[in-house]
Amino acid sequence: MQQRMSFAAQQSRNRRNSVFLILAVTLLLAALGFAIGYGTTGAVEGAFGVTTIAIIVSMLLSVGSYFAGDKLVLATSGAKEVTQASAPQLMNVVREMSLAGGTPMPKVYVIEDTAPNAFATGRDPKHASVAITTGLLQKLDREELQGVIGHELSHVRNYDIRFALLVAVLVGSIALMADFFLRFTFWGGGRRGGGDRDRGGGGGLAAIVFVLAIVLAIVAPIIARFVQLAVSRQREYLADASSVELTRNPRGLERALAKIAGDREVLEVANRATQHLYFTNPIKKFEERSSSMFSTHPAIVERINRLRQLTGEPPLVETDVRALAGLD
Repeated sequence: MQQRMSFAAQQSRNRRNSVFLILAVTLLLAALGFAIGYGTTGAVEGAFGVTTIAIIVSMLLSVGSYFAGDKLVLATSGAKEVTQASAPQLMNVVREMSLAGGTPMPKVYVIEDTAPNAFATGRDPKHASVAITTGLLQKLDREELQGVIGHELSHVRNYDIRFALLVAVLVGSIALMADFFLRFTFWGGGRRGGGDRDRGGGGGLAAIVFVLAIVLAIVAPIIARFVQLAVSRQREYLADASSVELTRNPRGLERALAKIAGDREVLEVANRATQHLYFTNPIKKFEERSSSMFSTHPAIVERINRLRQLTGEPPLVETDVRALAGLD
């Protein structure tokens, strides 16, 4: 029997890992901005100027996404809002989990799709929405549905949506800065006025930093993307643990994970921009659009085994691992 891990210990570990990862992205953005600024201007003032511009752009992108991002996601997913009269069981489960978590009742949406999945969106618990596919309602029993809804409301309760937004904006800013710099370097003439700086004795260091900036511009977006994926996976673990804390029933969530992973229906409305929002990765590994390298979710086997840590149960046996491996 494996060692039991408490809710608090698992939640604390996941939060600590998430904060560490977002600090890494922030430092990467600052390093890229400083290298580009100093490499192109040869002056510390220029380095800080480029970094400041990057921060301002990030803030502007954050404001736009903060107030309109959830509406865009719901619209592109084809989600339709439901009421107590049109979906009584679903509304009862969402209300039950909201009361358990001490969060306001979110708006509830349904997506007409036979693939079982769900996601939560919104900027805070007072402005949150939960979207569930019709396939999820048809294929899961009440206990399994409670586990999924508890997971999604835990994302709201833990401010994961806002957290993921911050990481996404930082990663997007790194990509924008790197792309602009590379285009400027190869099409706009690169460093200008280098001769004057060389005569002043500072050109050698500026040239070295300029080369470093080119290298960072190429690798930084890739590194930032991997960090973003790592943050997403940590928040999924945290939401799983929080869901069990709300439902007091790890079996329901475990069965839901296994059932959704084994379902081969393709969620047509999902795409690479929204896949990180869903309960499980909506882009199956057998699809052409799938990329295991850039998976936004932990493996189902790992999620189930972490749930079993909470109750001290042994991990999945080899036959179960083989049955679930490669499906999510």
